[in-house]
Amino acid sequence: MASSSFYLTIRVMILVIFILGMGCFGSASAGNFLQEFDVTWGNGRGKVLENGQLLTLALDKASGSGFQSKKEYLFGKIDMQLKLVPGNSAGTVTAYYMKSSGYTWDEIDFEFLGNLSGDPYTVHTNVYSNGKGDREQQFRLWFNPTTDFHTYSILWNPHCIVFSIDGTPIREFKNMESIGVPFPKRQAMRIYSSLWNAEEWATRGGLIKTDWTQAPFTASYRNFKAEACTWSFGKHFCSPNYAWLRQQLDATSLRRLKWVQKNYMIYNYCTDTKRFSHGFPPECYHSS
Repeated sequence: MASSSFYLTIRVMILVIFILGMGCFGSASAGNFLQEFDVTWGNGRGKVLENGQLLTLALDKASGSGFQSKKEYLFGKIDMQLKLVPGNSAGTVTAYYMKSSGYTWDEIDFEFLGNLSGDPYTVHTNVYSNGKGDREQQFRLWFNPTTDFHTYSILWNPHCIVFSIDGTPIREFKNMESIGVPFPKRQAMRIYSSLWNAEEWATRGGLIKTDWTQAPFTASYRNFKAEACTWSFGKHFCSPNYAWLRQQLDATSLRRLKWVQKNYMIYNYCTDTKRFSHGFPPECYHSS
């Protein structure tokens, strides 16, 4: 009997053939925020600067701000450089994520939870499929994310979802539909980001509130890149480099992943016995 990985490979090949058959190429998007994104809320607090090479979001006591991609993506490798809110950012959340539309949405989340000056940021990750999430993992960063730009990446293909920072994987969520775990693969997603006030829970469970004397809080974005398949204006557009469609973590990447999880992971839903007192979700027994 052929293995499930064989059938997954066949499905990927069919997807590639379908994509090639569309006859549309050149969707390795790079760069310009004026062309790739819309600032969707914030009353002027979101700004595109430097002829589209830089985007900033701001938060003050009246409102935060946010943007979304003009295109929808179905699988891809998405890179964005962020410089997070400096100083006392307690109570703020900078969210950077992919999300489908519809009631049973799919979503892939990075959320950066602010903290007091000098304390590390918390990186919150989650994966939703068919509207169900509850798959949180949280990490401390091993660098200061407010003094310079760092690259935050999402690899999403039929095999897996990988969250990476500066090329170092921090989390892998594998396709385990064979054991009944839903995996997002049927709905296209847009890229979103927002800067907002979440003082009720963001910093030490809400114990530390937002210090509005530090406002406005600002996060910055640059060097967006997408090697992906998109659905835009009724047509498919796909990058000519399909390596990401088959990419999985190799031995070196797995070692780096385990290093991050050993030294910087502070929460893993797969070890939360209080929350899952009657047994962990099935994927927790098959993690890397």
